[in-house]
Amino acid sequence: METLRLALGSRAYPIHIGAGALDDAELYRPHLAAGRVAVVTNAVVAPLYLQRVKGALARAGAREILEVLVEDGEQAKSWAALERVFDALLGARLGRDGVIAALGGGVVGDLAGFAAAVYQRGIAYLQLPTTLLAQVDSSVGGKTAVNHARGKNMLGAFHQPRAVIADVGTLATLPPRELRAGIAEVIKHGFALDAALVAWLEANMERLLAREPAALAHAVRRSCELKAEVVAADEREAGRRALLNFGHTFGHAIEAGSGYGAWLHGEAVAAGMVMAAGLSVRAGLLAEADAQRLRRLVARAGLPVEGPALSPERYLELMAGDKKSAGGQIRFVLLEAVGRAVLRGDWDEQDVRAAIVACAPGAAGAPA
Repeated sequence: METLRLALGSRAYPIHIGAGALDDAELYRPHLAAGRVAVVTNAVVAPLYLQRVKGALARAGAREILEVLVEDGEQAKSWAALERVFDALLGARLGRDGVIAALGGGVVGDLAGFAAAVYQRGIAYLQLPTTLLAQVDSSVGGKTAVNHARGKNMLGAFHQPRAVIADVGTLATLPPRELRAGIAEVIKHGFALDAALVAWLEANMERLLAREPAALAHAVRRSCELKAEVVAADEREAGRRALLNFGHTFGHAIEAGSGYGAWLHGEAVAAGMVMAAGLSVRAGLLAEADAQRLRRLVARAGLPVEGPALSPERYLELMAGDKKSAGGQIRFVLLEAVGRAVLRGDWDEQDVRAAIVACAPGAAGAPA
């Protein structure tokens, strides 16, 4: 077991990483003063891990454990699903001293975290991520949200968990597609922030795909270290934290334009990073060889290097609502070098269109 700490003053919290972490009652005990817990999960994760978590919670002192099941997949990040969570919490009369435990992937974590942020004006919650994407990215940092038809994660709040308990043993049951989607976020951390992580990924991609425990643990730990450092310095994304969205401006457009759930988030981010690297080259920031280096690594991970054939106009329309926009202007996270990202609002529309068309065959002829 390894424990990192996200330094946020009075709201600092531990990130526990290790095989078997879900079963360790001592990791839960400091957060169960009232003894009432609502575990939010879905029908895929529940049969695998719910009883283990309930057992650990009971050993840690939980006197009452409520089970709240939501849909599997991106469709669960909706206002309707949020209402169902609230109905369950209110029906059980969970008080402000209760705790929500988010058991699942990024969708469950985002939904349950947002419920915790607004239920009775905010209650405590724990992140228990069971996917690689959630362990390396979405469970850390306090971003919570649901989707809207006009944009991904447009309704949400910053609400930090009391702890993250990342059991890397859960990755053994992860479908291969979900594993690859999580690797996309590790690649993102490397190209945006840490050239050494990129070199490690190039040397160890096959070990990750083979789920070697040591490789998985390293990827989770290093990603959490990088994200914790950035979030501690810029919790509410006023500056440097925006760099963690490398690939996401294009990626969110892919998800929304294709219909939520058609592309996994990590798949969309992967194609989005290739587009963003192409735009970086066209903007004169990045060497073509480094853009090709990213493309090769994405392909080795079994992730898409091409986006769907939405028209450039449709991409631009969807990206116009991106949360990094300022003064009505889309801002892109671009690369100046491997491991060094920058947020830029001074871009040429023809360069953006060209980057889209280069990475989305058929986009040029798609209806606007």
